[in-house]
Amino acid sequence: MTGSAIAIDAMGGDFGPRLVVCASVKSLEEHPRLRLVLVGDSAIIESILAQCSQVDYSRLSIQHASESIAMDDLPAQALRTKSDSSMRVALQLVRDRQVQACVSAGNTGALMALAKHILHPLPHIERPAIMTALPTLNGETHLLDLGANVDVSAQQLVQFALMGSAAVQIQGVANPRVALLNVGREAIKGNQQVKQAAAQLQVMPHINYIGYVEGDGVFRGDADVVVCDGFVGNVLLKSSEGLATMIAARIKQRLGRGPRAWLLAWLAAPLLRVLRSELAPERYNGACLLGVDGVVVKSHGNASQQAFQAAITVAYKAVQEDLSERLQQHLQALNSV
Repeated sequence: MTGSAIAIDAMGGDFGPRLVVCASVKSLEEHPRLRLVLVGDSAIIESILAQCSQVDYSRLSIQHASESIAMDDLPAQALRTKSDSSMRVALQLVRDRQVQACVSAGNTGALMALAKHILHPLPHIERPAIMTALPTLNGETHLLDLGANVDVSAQQLVQFALMGSAAVQIQGVANPRVALLNVGREAIKGNQQVKQAAAQLQVMPHINYIGYVEGDGVFRGDADVVVCDGFVGNVLLKSSEGLATMIAARIKQRLGRGPRAWLLAWLAAPLLRVLRSELAPERYNGACLLGVDGVVVKSHGNASQQAFQAAITVAYKAVQEDLSERLQQHLQALNSV
């Protein structure tokens, strides 16, 4: 396949292949130059496609994989025992340059382990990290790591900062502000890894390190790139998504009681539609696994069809921006300074 070809792990995620396949068909309608390879049990995929209307088979193919990785499989087990899993085969297509990216809603630990094994880390990068965009008061910020690495060293935090800065520059931010997520802004705050990483970043002239940022500063937009370990990043991400859902539900409850509330709801409807569109977690689904030789995008396991489409769009844009090759070039330049 030529052009922007993406392999889709059709068997990954909490809701099974139907959601993934339907989202993939819709993505083909959304992006006329996109090509997709659905990887998984071909009989199941074909039966789902037969129920879809307007499938463009000229831009869609199926790659059979006889196994799938469960969400509770141990990464080492997935790596050693499932040689024909849909996730592994999708990554192998990236490695063999048959496609330019892979998207999976499957087991995060397994995706991390397989991507490292099959695609290999970039030079000077010990561990890949997952990065996504989050909405802020004045735009968006980029957060990494989001769960690929629960325990990290100071040097790995520095590597995350370099990758995040390079990736955001590729997206058009000339001199991104980079911060470490911490429990306070004072130099004495934080654990040893964070303090040591801060000391290293402060003396690097080729990165715009601005210091520590607290959790509320993330959503104020105090930094363009916020760096933390995967445990903290994943908790922050899931908490923010839960908070957004709770606020939306509470507003709906308050605007649904009595004639006066109905009138207020009618008057506020245009504004609420805009806010829902701007802040919806579905819009921000799809996180890039930075630091391996290829484009890999992780979707939430419980993503809706719309959210999985957003993850495919993230991969499509990363391919269009030539993210993998340009990231390698940026990192080489930074490490040569």
